[in-house]
Amino acid sequence: MTSPDDWRKSSYSGSGDGNACVEVSHRHPHIAVRDSKTPARTPLTFPAGAFTTFVAALKADDHLTAER
Repeated sequence: MTSPDDWRKSSYSGSGDGNACVEVSHRHPHIAVRDSKTPARTPLTFPAGAFTTFVAALKADDHLTAER
């Protein structure tokens, strides 16, 4: 499916201190998401458009939360 070099760790993930780390990989036309602590498990996959909408909603919510 993907090689180790295809995965990017979320900028919101910790510094590898054992906390949850989310990694994503773009494999057109899907986005794969996994927990870096269990890379052998099957990742979740989403259509790229749906994932983009999801991330945009998270960013919009973060912006609103920051203003409160």
